[in-house]
Amino acid sequence: MASTSFGQSHAPSSFATVNTTRLKQFMNSHCLDCHDRDVREGELALDELMSATLADHAQQWETVVRKLSARQMPPSGTPRPSETEYEFAISELANDLDRHAAERPNPGRTETFRRLNQTEYQNAIRDLLDLSVDVSELLPSDESSHGFDNVTVTGLSPVLLDRYISAAQKISRLAVGDRAEESAEKSYRIRPDITQDAHLPGTPIGTRGGTVLSHVFPQDGEYEVQAWLMRDRNEGLEGLRGSHQLEILLDRERVGAFTIEPPPRGSSDQLVDANLKARFKVSAGPHEVGVVFPKSPSSLLETVRQPYNVHFNYYRHPRIEPAVYQVTIRGPFDGKPGGDTPSRRRIFICYPQDKAAEVEYAERILMNLMRRAYRREVTPADLESPMAFFHEGNLQRGFDAGIEKALSAVLVNPQFIFRIERNPEGMAADTVYQLPPLELASRLSFFLWSSIPDDELRELAIDGRLQQPQVWEAQVRRMLADERSESLIRNFAGQWLYLRNLESFIPDMRLFPDFDDNLRQALRRETELFFESIVREDRSVLDLIKADYTYLNERLAKHYGIPHVYGSRFRRVAVDEASHRGGLLRHGSILSVTSYATRTSPVIRGHWVLKNLLGNPPPPPPPNVPALVDNTVSASLSVRERLEQHRANEACASCHNLLDPVGFALENFDAVGRWRETEEGEPILATGSLWDGSEIVGVSGLEQALLKQPDLFVHTLTEKLMTFALGRGIEHFDASAIRRVVHEAKTENYRFSKIVLEIAKSVPFQMGKSP
Repeated sequence: MASTSFGQSHAPSSFATVNTTRLKQFMNSHCLDCHDRDVREGELALDELMSATLADHAQQWETVVRKLSARQMPPSGTPRPSETEYEFAISELANDLDRHAAERPNPGRTETFRRLNQTEYQNAIRDLLDLSVDVSELLPSDESSHGFDNVTVTGLSPVLLDRYISAAQKISRLAVGDRAEESAEKSYRIRPDITQDAHLPGTPIGTRGGTVLSHVFPQDGEYEVQAWLMRDRNEGLEGLRGSHQLEILLDRERVGAFTIEPPPRGSSDQLVDANLKARFKVSAGPHEVGVVFPKSPSSLLETVRQPYNVHFNYYRHPRIEPAVYQVTIRGPFDGKPGGDTPSRRRIFICYPQDKAAEVEYAERILMNLMRRAYRREVTPADLESPMAFFHEGNLQRGFDAGIEKALSAVLVNPQFIFRIERNPEGMAADTVYQLPPLELASRLSFFLWSSIPDDELRELAIDGRLQQPQVWEAQVRRMLADERSESLIRNFAGQWLYLRNLESFIPDMRLFPDFDDNLRQALRRETELFFESIVREDRSVLDLIKADYTYLNERLAKHYGIPHVYGSRFRRVAVDEASHRGGLLRHGSILSVTSYATRTSPVIRGHWVLKNLLGNPPPPPPPNVPALVDNTVSASLSVRERLEQHRANEACASCHNLLDPVGFALENFDAVGRWRETEEGEPILATGSLWDGSEIVGVSGLEQALLKQPDLFVHTLTEKLMTFALGRGIEHFDASAIRRVVHEAKTENYRFSKIVLEIAKSVPFQMGKSP
């Protein structure tokens, strides 16, 4: 699939042998004044590189191509080449580098052992055992590198190993359902800044507030659900000013109903929610548990939120009606093992009818699980350890207990916990080779699903057909269309676009009193649905920059000032320029996470654009450079004027001259993404410029500037996707493969599926390199 030749002899390429007089004139006219052996601006001497072998300096030449492609060089204020000259120089250099890459393919090296991160582990459990678990409660959070959390997950400390052992035991117990912990109890707490005075997404129509959650009941039996109500800082019940109804639901059916009333005057309200409990029988497996308030037929009272008014000082979002704080599930009290659950159906592909068949059936069950868990063919030797655990459990409590112990052993085996790409034995160092089919299948499934290969992909790898070009392409398209690619949408986009940072974004309550978790989740959901539309509809990725639609519910539409959108359900809404909504740069999610709690930040927004859309962030600031602190300058100065003072420091100017003008173009959006024409009574000046000196006016001007060089944005998106796909940072030797992806995608108007397909066909994805 990757068009690569091996074992061929080629003469080394030098700058002198592949360039024309015209290219040398370009360098002399526009580059060597700053980048020759005497000046060496940025430690780059192009005159020395021009006389050397290209292969020895490919990294430096790739930097030159990158700077020229972004029009960052020559710097603004100096004589600049025409567009024709730019395109000629870039083409000549890139073609030469691509020839060198084709002669000596270098796929780079990915860590041989990479531990599954939280998302991958959770999805693998789901697909292996048909069991949904919240892994964030079982395993520590992952660190990020190069923008993604699947890059640096290599170590396994003794403490972390203990966490994996504990997680495996809990998961195997839930999946098999042979036994449950006595007096098992699990509590689900609702974020305190969720507003519960209206219908919430996921709850039944005709209700307000509350929550609906998915809970795995380990066994058939009787369970108890208890609800607790939200209290203020003085432990008083919030919003309890009259009689209210509360219902506990199981799979949308009522199993408990309560009337909540204020206690008599002078009495404590501590017992009001002490007995909001319901007991009921439930079958083992996943079920929906809901605690909601039926809507009152009378309209809700409206109130203006004034967090610093004495009357409302107990809580940031004063409530006019009660709200659910926590839901606790206890049991089972009379559990019966061996219920019919999706997990048991996935595990027990056969079941012995007599004692004599138990070992044979256990081996069949475990072989089936291990093939999928380990992502490879298993041998009789692989069975020895799990079978030892099976015999121990079987002796103690029977066949199901034996399978539970053996499954726990499988889930802590490094073959499951780690993504292992083995180097071929006996291969010379730095030898490039085609990845084996099963490892390639695993690499593809973790790229598109963040999970293990399914049966179809694995069987194609085993029988040797997966690497046939037509079969490979068909599998990529099938997997993109599968619902499991939702993980690519949430996991990749959540990190690339900083959507995960919304969880920790808390704006100043005095300036933005209406910001709550309902809005926070709506902002994130808008961007997720927008990105999903690009994937599912196979649209051009340029629509991410400029689109005539977005996704809104009533809460978000009111925040944006867009009329005629009602209800909590998200729907696609056509927008025009007057609405100020559309592409990513107009999404409140991104505008919020690139702001401070009290104000916008042209610096952070400019950095976000340069890094995530244009792939050319400035270097980190030098040490001892003072930050822009609001209280060190006159409060009457605008953000623009404060930054002008900041740029007066020569050490700051080199970076801020790139960052600030880009961020200024987004100043019509406030710190929570609302459109504004003025700030503190003064008109907003949303004008800026790019590094080539071209002026941009507002968000529309910035979008137009990005679309003038579509290859630059698509190149950046491809780099991000390839980082995510490979689980390592992008190096200079990947540049040729990325250029090829962009070139091929351009032939189909940069459709998302074409970019993914070309990444999956590329040398870095298809090949390995021996250490």
